[in-house]
Amino acid sequence: MSKFPILIRCDATASQGYESFYQCLTYANALQRRRRGIHFLSRLEPNTILSAIQKGGHDWRPAEYPLGSPEDLKETLGVVRQYQAAAVIVSDPGVGFEYLDTLAGTGAMLVVMDNRATARYPRCLLLNTLLGPNRDSFNAMPGTQMLMGPRFALVRPFIRRLRPMRAQEPPMPFRAMIAFGDDDFRGQVRDRANQLLAIPRLERIDVAIRPQHPAFMELIAMKEANPDRFDVVTEPSDISLRLSRCHMALTSGDSWSLELACMGIPQLMLVQSNWHMLNAQRLDDEGAALNLGDCDSVSAGELKQAILSLVNEPRDRAAMARAGRKLIDGRGPDRLVNGMEVMLQGPQPAASATSNANIAA
Repeated sequence: MSKFPILIRCDATASQGYESFYQCLTYANALQRRRRGIHFLSRLEPNTILSAIQKGGHDWRPAEYPLGSPEDLKETLGVVRQYQAAAVIVSDPGVGFEYLDTLAGTGAMLVVMDNRATARYPRCLLLNTLLGPNRDSFNAMPGTQMLMGPRFALVRPFIRRLRPMRAQEPPMPFRAMIAFGDDDFRGQVRDRANQLLAIPRLERIDVAIRPQHPAFMELIAMKEANPDRFDVVTEPSDISLRLSRCHMALTSGDSWSLELACMGIPQLMLVQSNWHMLNAQRLDDEGAALNLGDCDSVSAGELKQAILSLVNEPRDRAAMARAGRKLIDGRGPDRLVNGMEVMLQGPQPAASATSNANIAA
């Protein structure tokens, strides 16, 4: 078995968002169990995000140019050759066909992580770790292998370890979790936290966010003003403790929503991004969560009514928990790793004429 390393090309910046990066990081941690070296070629803002890569034992190399630019393509090609990478993983919705096709012609297997279906794809391994869009929405060349759907949801190991603990609802007091995921483009966390604090029925409220969140210090101030009811958690160990005790969660229909469904936590979803709407709708259709719609269209009164309805209906919460655990089993990372390893052992496609021309240039 070849043990040549894997190169991951993704960026993590405030303007672009962090979801793609953290999805790649989860995938990298799963790949490392197969004893493959992982190299990140990324722009990181802020640089403190580097600690997440280092904790996983991966290597990092700063990218000099924005992902998808001609200069970045030249730099990435040089790094692929330098490391003799077995595969290169690209995660960015704005990357064009020419960029991907050139990488596919290097001899390294091309893996594209995308959940928006906005591009045209050369022959590659195409991964969509959300529940939508479906495979018919992707414009991919013949021979492309697609791994998508609930069986391939990216669930972090610490979430999967909590799954057995959530076989039954935890005891009182009633706890709620706000988990809007890796990005909060519309600044919902602070406002919704204040709205939940105004509901006396919620005896404990926890907010799970990334340390680089722009409202982090404001949330810390809210914690100091409400020490008995409100807390802010960022580390996996603290998040694990709160998730094991919470009775419901407020989410945004992203990859975190799939992880909470895997645990069996009832959810109300306020969608912030149009590319997460299909994911939220599928969770709603399966009965694993309740999609309240676009976050800007849901008033504080409507949110309060939805929360109180869920709080006062234990059978509804139990039904959501069963549906979520049935839909997402938490084995998605293992299946994604197996899919890549199977393809790496097979014959790699020859470089196309377009790719050869681009490489020669």
